[in-house]
Amino acid sequence: MHLLAPAIVAVMTLAACGGDDDSDSATATTAAAGTAPAGSATPSGAAGEFNDADVEFAQGMIVHHEQAIEMAEIATDPARAAGPDVTELAARVEAAQDPEIDLMTGWLTGWGQPVQMDTSEGHDMSSMSGMMSPEDMDTLASLSGAEFDDRWLAMMVEHHEGAIEMATDIQADGANPDVRTLAGRIETAQQAEVDEMNALLAG
Repeated sequence: MHLLAPAIVAVMTLAACGGDDDSDSATATTAAAGTAPAGSATPSGAAGEFNDADVEFAQGMIVHHEQAIEMAEIATDPARAAGPDVTELAARVEAAQDPEIDLMTGWLTGWGQPVQMDTSEGHDMSSMSGMMSPEDMDTLASLSGAEFDDRWLAMMVEHHEGAIEMATDIQADGANPDVRTLAGRIETAQQAEVDEMNALLAG
């Protein structure tokens, strides 16, 4: 008798639920779909859910990284006679940020979004936090030796701080988990480099 009781309960449960199977599944699917953020294309990953903040972060950080790489390339130009600490750090910046550009470009392509931000409504990449002006970049490229090192370090600290600000904001505002993960890595890595550069500036 004791062995039959669970089986009887199971049969009764299945009989009670069987008639509503299709409607319950449809309701669950509808509920799940209703909670998915706008822009969702696939269940997860950078090609999946995203919002406007994710798109703007990726578009903006690509430009931000491109300028950091330009600064790194200036530092490794022999004509600048940069010190070994600066050239080694510049090489690390380029090695870290170039693959991140490729990663974010792939996200935007997967989302069906333009890689370049639309500037027709007042968006100006040069106004992003930490971005250098063309004049700043020209001045940097005209310096050499210790004077170059100091200017490069100061500019890169400011540049990194801008990227950290962007990375911090998207972790609160973004919808895509891969974007938030990358932003966390950027924040951690660039803060460590800011500390390193400030130590070099302090001598």
